[in-house]
Order: sequence, then C-alpha cells, then structure tokens
Amino acid sequence: MKRYLTGGAAVLALAAGFGAPAFAQDAETRIAELERRIADLEARPANTAGGPNLSFGLGETQIEIYGFARFETFYDFDFAQGDLTRPTRIGELGIDGEVAGFDTDGEFETSVRVSRLGFRSTTPTQIGEVGTQLEFDLFSGSDTTTSPQLRLRHANVTIGDQWLFGQFWTNFMPLVHYPTTADFNGPVGITFARVPQIRYTWNSGNGLVLSGSIEEAAGGSSDPVLTAAAFYGTDKWSVRAAGLVGRVDSGGEEFDTNGITLSGSISPWDGGTFSATYVTGEAIGNLLIGGGAQIVDGQTNDATGFTLEYRQALSDTLSVGIAYGREDYDLAFFPDVLPGDFTSTIDVQELETIHVNAFWNPTDRLTIAGEYIHGERTTSDGSTFDADRIGASITFSF
Repeated sequence: MKRYLTGGAAVLALAAGFGAPAFAQDAETRIAELERRIADLEARPANTAGGPNLSFGLGETQIEIYGFARFETFYDFDFAQGDLTRPTRIGELGIDGEVAGFDTDGEFETSVRVSRLGFRSTTPTQIGEVGTQLEFDLFSGSDTTTSPQLRLRHANVTIGDQWLFGQFWTNFMPLVHYPTTADFNGPVGITFARVPQIRYTWNSGNGLVLSGSIEEAAGGSSDPVLTAAAFYGTDKWSVRAAGLVGRVDSGGEEFDTNGITLSGSISPWDGGTFSATYVTGEAIGNLLIGGGAQIVDGQTNDATGFTLEYRQALSDTLSVGIAYGREDYDLAFFPDVLPGDFTSTIDVQELETIHVNAFWNPTDRLTIAGEYIHGERTTSDGSTFDADRIGASITFSF
C-alpha cells in the first residue's frame, strides 16, 4: 500500500504542477453539493441554501430550483466497476467462460446518472419557518443504460431550525467531514445512507450543535434505530461524534446493531485541510460504502472503517487532494455481485481505496474534474486483488 500511496502522491504533484486534466470542485463546492457547509448544514439540514439560484414566490412561499447536469467518463484497467467505484467487484473473474466476471483488459464507460434536480420551499408560519425539500438524481435502473430513471434522494419537511421530518442523510453519517472526490461513492471506510427519519437539532450559536433522530433502519428491520450526534467547529477546525443503536432482522431472528462515528478536520494554513473519519460497530456493514453483510451465518459482523484526506487549494479556481479509505470485517462475506444469480466464490475481508484528484472551476458554475483511483480487495485467506481506474467529469450547476 505504501507503493500506491507514493504513486498517488506523485500524481498529485503532477496535477499541482501542471493543472492538467484532473479537475474537480474545490472542497467548499463539494461540501455544498453534499448539502451545505459545517455548522449551518448541521443546524438546518434540509433547506439552508445561501442565495437561491433559481427562485420565485407564490404568496408568502419562496421556491428554489437547484441542481446540476454532469457528464462522466471512466476507464478501468483491470476490473470493470461501472459508473462509480465498486471495490467488491475487484477480483471477480469469469469461470470457464460460462459465468461472466468483471475482469477486463480495459473498459471505457460513460454516465450522466449523477445529474441532479431539486426543489426547496420556505414559508413563514405562526410556528416558525416551514421548509420542504424534494431532490432526485438518475440512479434508478442499470448503470449501463442510456435512459436512466429518476431516483428520490431527499423528501422532507423542516420546522424552524430544529425539526426535520422525512428522508435525509442519516444523522450517523459524518457529512461535514466527507472526503472530496470526483467519484460519486468516494473512499471506502465511511458511512453513506439516506433514510426516513424524525430529527431534532439544537444549535448553541457558538459552534456547538447537538442532534438526535429516530430513523428507519437502512437494513432489514421491523424496529427503528436511534442516533445522537455532537458537533463543534471553528474557522480552523471541527470535530463530530455520533452514535447509533437498534435491531436488525435476519433469517427470522433479531440481532443488535450499534456503532460510533468520530470525525474531524483542521486547516493549519491557507487553503490546506486535513480531515479524518473513523467508524466501528456491530452489524453496520450495510451503512458503509463497501456494503458489507450485517449478519454472516447467524452472527453479527463487526466492522471498522476509516478515511484520511488532505486537500490543498492552489488558487481560487483550482484544488487538489488525496484520500485513503479502508474497511475491515470480522467475518468474511460473499457478495452477490456477478451478473445473474451467481454468488461470488471470492470472499471479502478488507477493502481499501485511494483517490487522487484535482478540481478546476473556470466559472462559478462550471466544474471540470479528474481522478485516479486504486482499489484493493483482501479475502479471508489473505489473497489480495487490486485494480486501477481513471475518470473525468464536467458539471454545470444551476
């Protein structure tokens, strides 16, 4: 892995030196795309836009239309992962020419499925400002289709700065410290889920934000999960801690699920930011990017993940970064990732990814991005498979 980190650093240095085709949004733009920034995001998680881009009034209600169109292209050198990084496909070989695998001598892929459309509204009422949010992307259906279908991302109602009812990012997820990548998934080792929920948020006004939620379990469960989180931030650094408890159903039995997430960032000099996230828990694999099994052979599968990132703004329009992620599972699992009903003969014990990218904004609304991604998959017997891919995208926001 040191060899790949060194190689990634070299690519990062080249991107910094030449500002060539690996471009992407700067950190601030990326976090805005992931639903607002730091304390403001935590305090008002559904409708906290700054100045609306496309807005109009209907009586006392203000309506904002937002989103972006994005074209992406990828090239896989070893294993075809589709239109976003899927490390569980790494090492999936065809069998005797009868079962299709993902191994390839090189595969080119394009996608528009990340493109997004959203609507927000705010209305003053006697109980405070009531907001709504509806947001969609094109991730329904196959990743190879040229006619993708709408998929609901967010649908919620907010009352004031405190209450949120509906589908939004899980409160367990460290959204404000999510690594910046051009790839839609980003590195493994971090939680990523949107779920229906009831959330209450309290903002001290001095950097401290507390929140708690009752959420629909992201995996199979007849019971809700409970979460709580605390965030504190300044202009230079921020930290966040979150916890989750609940139950999961599997094979007619119920099992406990629980976990903690710790994350933080620091900006020691102008334009530079270090960030890290850590998550560990019991039966939480379904919340992680790698999508690990919650239950294996009637036992809860403990999982641990972490990410590390460094980003540097080189100018007002160009930034570069490198992010590393890892997931470890106590019990190896066998994902069904091949076409058809075939179950993989290659198990998953560990996953690792490295993303090296650059982001260029020639205008306020146009972003050109490029990225090199290396992924590794380790099985329970210690066998390791790896893959490399490169990608580029162009995005126009409105």
